[in-house]
Amino acid sequence: MKPIKQAKKYAKTLINVVGIDETEKALTELMLIENLMSKSKGFKSLLVNPGFSQADKENALKLIAAKIMLSEKMVKYVTYLIEMRAIIALSQIIRLATAIYLEKKKRAKATVLTPIEISKSQEDRIKASLKKLIEKDVDIEIVIDKTLLGGVLVKVGSTMYDSSIKGQLRLLKDELIKG
Repeated sequence: MKPIKQAKKYAKTLINVVGIDETEKALTELMLIENLMSKSKGFKSLLVNPGFSQADKENALKLIAAKIMLSEKMVKYVTYLIEMRAIIALSQIIRLATAIYLEKKKRAKATVLTPIEISKSQEDRIKASLKKLIEKDVDIEIVIDKTLLGGVLVKVGSTMYDSSIKGQLRLLKDELIKG
């Protein structure tokens, strides 16, 4: 079975290895490796390419880990992913591990698209409304989207809440068409 299909298994392994309390820190460290892989084709190729020996990959990882201050657990975990040839699915593993972590912490992550900057009080009202709606604490990420005419779009997991002007006009159009 391909490592990408087993990403959930690797995500669960990460949480089991570091523990729920250290998962957030571990995810941050893994994102550093993911960033390096996306910015440096050479580094990604070194980790992914089976033409390089495992020892070469481990030595390169240890050098990088020392520079970016990666914990020993994360060095071992990334080495494990390299050995299992699952390092190519790192971004998917991070995404799934984040979802599992938030679920275990009874938290949710929401992305809020808005056409303008919003104040701290507006952000707090959105958090409170979402908490009431989904019955979990919510971490929100604000994204400015100039293509929106007004209102907000909120994405929590795979659910989208659309209170944008465009969304409201679409609903009105649908109602008018129905008669």
